[in-house]
Amino acid sequence: QVQMVESGGGLVQAGGSLRLSCAASGRTINSYPMGWFRQAPGKEREFVAHISWSGSNTNYADSVKGRFTISRDNAKNTVYLQMNSLKPEDTAVYYCAADTSYIYRSGLSPDEYDYWGQGTQVTVSS
Repeated sequence: QVQMVESGGGLVQAGGSLRLSCAASGRTINSYPMGWFRQAPGKEREFVAHISWSGSNTNYADSVKGRFTISRDNAKNTVYLQMNSLKPEDTAVYYCAADTSYIYRSGLSPDEYDYWGQGTQVTVSS
């Protein structure tokens, strides 16, 4: 079992920044690809960013490319999402997720992940 807890969400003005953290416990996540997703009210959960187990490969949704950065500190069993130049359309609950399958996947679909955090709310005011 992997337990993950997101933190760092909050209310920020457009153009501001936030750094989300996803702290894992119960099992090391060092060998797992990790992802960030978000879900706005009335919308489906959507892909935000993905990072390989080593951190050497990352992938982003077009809507956040150039503004968000995913990273990981395997020594701390933690994954981060640095969000800059925030826009009102970034408002959502943000979730981190772990893929423990050891199967090569794109990381883009929520179905590829088997452990999820409870989410943290990010609200961007205009």
